[in-house]
Amino acid sequence: MPQQTSQRLPSTTSHASGKGELAELKGQLRQLAGSRAPGVEDVKRELFKKVISYMTIGVDVSSLFSEMVMCSATTDVVLKKMCYLYVGNYARVHPDLALLTINFLQKDCQDEYPMIRGLALRSLCSLRVQNLVEYLVAPLRSGLKDSHAYVRTVAAMGVLKLYHIAPAACTDNDFPAMLKDLLLRDPDPQVVANCLCALEEILTQEVNSSESAGHERDFLLSKPVVYAFLNRIKEFNEWAQCLLLDLVSKYAPEDSNETFDIMNLLEDRLQHANSAVVLATIKVFLHLTMSMADVHQQVYERIKAPLLTLVNSGSSEQSYAVLSHLHLLVMRAPMLFSSDYKHFYCRYSDPSYVKKLKLEMLTAVANESNTYEIVTELSEYAANIDAAIARESIRAVGKIALQQYDVNAIVDRLLQFLEMEKDYVTAETLVLIKDLLRKYPQWSHDCIAVIGNVSGKNVQEPKAKAALVWMLGEYAQDMLDAPYVLEGLIESWAEEESAEVRLELLTAAAKCFFKRPPESQKILGAALAAGLADAHQGVHDRALFYYRLLQHGVEVAERVINPPKQAVSVFADTQNSEIKDRIFDEFNSLAVVYREPSYMFLDKEHRGVFEFLDDTESLTPGVESAEEILPSQHVEATDNDLLLSASEKEESRGVVSNGSLMYSAPNVTAFETSQLSHAQPLSVTPTSSGLDVDDLLGLGLPLAVSEPPPILKLNSKAVIDPATFQRKWGQLPIALTQEYTLSTQAITALTGPQPLLRHMQAHEIQCIASGGQLPNFKFFFYSQRLGSPAGSGFFLVECVTSTSSRVSTVKIKTDDNKSSQDFADIFQSALANFGS
Repeated sequence: MPQQTSQRLPSTTSHASGKGELAELKGQLRQLAGSRAPGVEDVKRELFKKVISYMTIGVDVSSLFSEMVMCSATTDVVLKKMCYLYVGNYARVHPDLALLTINFLQKDCQDEYPMIRGLALRSLCSLRVQNLVEYLVAPLRSGLKDSHAYVRTVAAMGVLKLYHIAPAACTDNDFPAMLKDLLLRDPDPQVVANCLCALEEILTQEVNSSESAGHERDFLLSKPVVYAFLNRIKEFNEWAQCLLLDLVSKYAPEDSNETFDIMNLLEDRLQHANSAVVLATIKVFLHLTMSMADVHQQVYERIKAPLLTLVNSGSSEQSYAVLSHLHLLVMRAPMLFSSDYKHFYCRYSDPSYVKKLKLEMLTAVANESNTYEIVTELSEYAANIDAAIARESIRAVGKIALQQYDVNAIVDRLLQFLEMEKDYVTAETLVLIKDLLRKYPQWSHDCIAVIGNVSGKNVQEPKAKAALVWMLGEYAQDMLDAPYVLEGLIESWAEEESAEVRLELLTAAAKCFFKRPPESQKILGAALAAGLADAHQGVHDRALFYYRLLQHGVEVAERVINPPKQAVSVFADTQNSEIKDRIFDEFNSLAVVYREPSYMFLDKEHRGVFEFLDDTESLTPGVESAEEILPSQHVEATDNDLLLSASEKEESRGVVSNGSLMYSAPNVTAFETSQLSHAQPLSVTPTSSGLDVDDLLGLGLPLAVSEPPPILKLNSKAVIDPATFQRKWGQLPIALTQEYTLSTQAITALTGPQPLLRHMQAHEIQCIASGGQLPNFKFFFYSQRLGSPAGSGFFLVECVTSTSSRVSTVKIKTDDNKSSQDFADIFQSALANFGS
């Protein structure tokens, strides 16, 4: 008997370390091939285990293919399984070696033991090699007629595998007809389930190209077939029951009596222990009663108890999936679930993703009768050690307040959060109080009394600081220290990194000036001076706009910047009703968990975000050569020109430097600041000798307005090859990610990729690849800074555009980070003008 090999596994997956051991294994397997000596099967098992172990840890053992095939002549089922596993793994990688397995697999398909016949047929169909299709037909035909149910079960799925390899071979050999025959007459429920699965997938693919496939699909949804399945549903396992219930959900009953018959047949499925079966049954109930409003509401009442039971039992993953479906139902009928709010209280052992979803559920079911209890519970979560959950709980309290439920008590709760002296709690609370004041201005006095004690230096998060600044400007007349708090924030302008906060500071300073002029002159002047010198284009433009408005007249500026406001009645929903209805139609699927229709993450032609493939040849080139680039349109007007009169334009022309127009402020004449008073309205008119508004701002000297940042110029003939683009895209970090809302004209014009490509080329932004079709497109753009050395100064852009949501998501990568915001502004401007 041959000597057994050592059981020590190699310590590395490299070829070198295992080369000697593989040669030893090869020799031992060759010696055992065809041997019938006693105990040889045990030796083979040990050797096969070692081969599978090598294969599992990444060692290439394809050199043992011939020896493994020769040793497969055995009646040991365990050895057969390991051999089939090995063969199936390497047949895909080495299709030339797969031909060696055909003879022994075909022979095993005729073995006397049904287990071996089934395993051999499954392995034969799993080879998935195009040139071996002819060897699958005969074994599959025999398998579908086999006397043992296991073999027929394997053969039914084998037909589906054959269809994916060679659809024509599958249909030409009448395999769909054989599946249909088995579906109707086979006594084994697993065979029926596999036949249904295979037949549905095949007919779904064939329905677009074959009229007969459409008739066959209609046959599956006929009354005799559906009722035959329903009467046998208890015989099937959970997976098969879900498959059958999905089929029944597509069935259209003839009348209401038939609807009630089906629901009565499936009533006991709502008590099933498997959550998938319960959800599939609920989907049937909901779809069957969609046109019966009264019955549909009763269905909600009936399915509530099974769903709540599933939420509180089973794994966290199951709870999250069921909660996602419950959330969808609650959004459609919140009143029906309002009395069950305690089921959505967070448990200490719940993972954060379940807690977050439960908080959303509590927000959705809140009404006049349960608001106090829910807000009390949410207030406890605000002290949670998990900062993310604490934030979500505060947002939930704010959302309930915006629904007009017990606002008085909720405002008191929010103000108490500010006393917790936790940065993230204070930040979230400030943002929510801002929204509450926009909807309920009558609560301003209660809120302002507490907000005045919050120091701007202790608030670091941009959104929270912006909210605090907004309140300082909006309610400056009620907050005694408002001008002085704003003054401190403006003095630290250079240290403020957030453009959002700097923009809000400009507006707040202007509002404060309109309400308390004597105290706010210098503050507004300092804010405008800092804004005009700001490197951010948006901040610079707003400061310049306010400056020109004040030149025109203070009263006019106040009507624009601080007009009378109406309370906000409704805040915009992030998801439109059409999307929600589409998700509801896909109940009991990942669409509910992802909260978006399945086409957005499944269908390649509709996918909103798809991978940038390594094979750049598969991408549609946007520009073939530099000569085909559309000529750019050079615009000489600058932001200074846009707000000046014709005479002022001539006087304020500066010296051109580095391609940008220098801006210099006009001279200033004296203006008596004593004219500022609450009793006398402010009015300033520009004069030919100077602009009195400068002294109105309390500067005393000409306003030293530094030049705006140099305007970024793009190379109209920039060229980059796909390989370089892909390499840079993989290496560079994301500099900016922004979302832009498309105009109605842009949506109308975007019938395909080409209109946007031509439009962006006119703005020196080229496209290297594009894809998709309505409603989702994806583009890869690039541009280069004018004057940059070869191979540098590139801006790479991924633009994902959805005409259904009217949003373009843009990711920008560049090796020139200082200019990333400038390029983003250019890109946004180009996108905003598309279609106009």
